Amino acid sequence: MLRRRAGARLGQYLVTFWLALTLNFLLPRLAPGDPLSLLAGESIRQQSPESIARIAERYGLNEPLWKQYVVYLTNMARGDMGFSYLYGRAAQPVMQIVFERLGWTLLLTITSLGLAIVIGVPLGALTAWRRGGRGDVLSLSGMLLLRSLPSFWVAMLLVSVFAVQMHLFPVTGARSVPVRLSGLPYLADVVQHAILPVIVLLIDTLPGVFMVTRYAMLGARDADHVRTARAKGLRERTVLWRHGLRAVALPIVTALLLSVGFAFSGATVVETVFSYPGIGRMMFEAVTRRDYPLLQAGFLVTTTAMLIANLAADMLYPLLDPRIGKV
Repeated sequence: MLRRRAGARLGQYLVTFWLALTLNFLLPRLAPGDPLSLLAGESIRQQSPESIARIAERYGLNEPLWKQYVVYLTNMARGDMGFSYLYGRAAQPVMQIVFERLGWTLLLTITSLGLAIVIGVPLGALTAWRRGGRGDVLSLSGMLLLRSLPSFWVAMLLVSVFAVQMHLFPVTGARSVPVRLSGLPYLADVVQHAILPVIVLLIDTLPGVFMVTRYAMLGARDADHVRTARAKGLRERTVLWRHGLRAVALPIVTALLLSVGFAFSGATVVETVFSYPGIGRMMFEAVTRRDYPLLQAGFLVTTTAMLIANLAADMLYPLLDPRIGKV
């Protein structure tokens, strides 16, 4: 039954991934204007007719639409998403740029999400267990306040105070340039540049993790298995962490895995403010300069991250609750 469920889910995600690829293919071709200028960049207008003809042949735009689609899928299978005209004097392969940028975005998103888990899950569970207390009211009010703060405003405020006025952190970038460092000094430099962006992403992610944990634990406080654990004479701390938190693992895991995709999208604002060289900053530059190959790659990476997170959640459900595998 579990294998059948996994096969069915995997088939659904493959269909979703194919639809995302198809949408990626149609974006520059359905947009107003010349698809060649969208795929090859605005610099196409400054090139000679012979160069334009060569670029059209490279992208297969002189072929019928169905053939272009087949070639597009074939290139995707090989990891070939075309060339970007934004970086360097010559065209660069898009996937090369994406992989160079992906590591920086993963550094921000994984660190901020890890901190949100370490802080939000225990805090949400404790405040729910002591509902109505002073700690619960203060924590809930604080999280609601953090949730209402726009990410770009928080980022600009932190830059103004801690980077510009107090000179505690760098203003922009992911590392010092042109200083060449290695070893521990290089690691310290990277961490120093990442602290403010991680704080902004943490402020954006933490309230959601806290809220999901808190409301899930509120429903588990008076559950039958929790009452039974108390009746056995177990300590309240044991009841909370071993029985209460385990019972609400499903909604918490769902929220955390879905946060991975939202963290990628939220990183766009943060990376733009801090000029951080990640996927989000790359997509912003691609939009402003109409570099569609680069934008398509960023869209595909974000979509893939969300699909993988959802698939991981589906695969974890039967492990967390064996009853789901029987459905």
